[in-house]
Amino acid sequence: VQLQASGGGLVQAGGSLRLSCTTSRRTGSNNGMGWFRQAPGKERNFVAAISWNGGSTTYTDSVKGRFTISRDRTKNTVYLQMDSLKPEDTAVYYCAVGRSSFASTNIASYAYWGQGTLVTVSS
Repeated sequence: VQLQASGGGLVQAGGSLRLSCTTSRRTGSNNGMGWFRQAPGKERNFVAAISWNGGSTTYTDSVKGRFTISRDRTKNTVYLQMDSLKPEDTAVYYCAVGRSSFASTNIASYAYWGQGTLVTVSS
């Protein structure tokens, strides 16, 4: 199982980025998927998740109204649109495939992980 995350980069505060995560073949097409992030020296934390068919999404409070998770099952890809970025959003962002079809906030609910993509927001 392979997940390839991309789209990270350097952006000024208030700017936008869109992260993409493509899974190998049909891996994860019937599973919930999530985005997590890890800042330097800190633990990996939940950001957003989406159910298998995109019908349910959930976000951590700090990104609600700014980030949007979506997926295109025909492309085996999940996206994270990040708007109004803040310096505190700076982290390595990881995508993951869930063990179930639900949108889970629990890191233990995820079985497969991508390699991460770095997002840096300058003030």
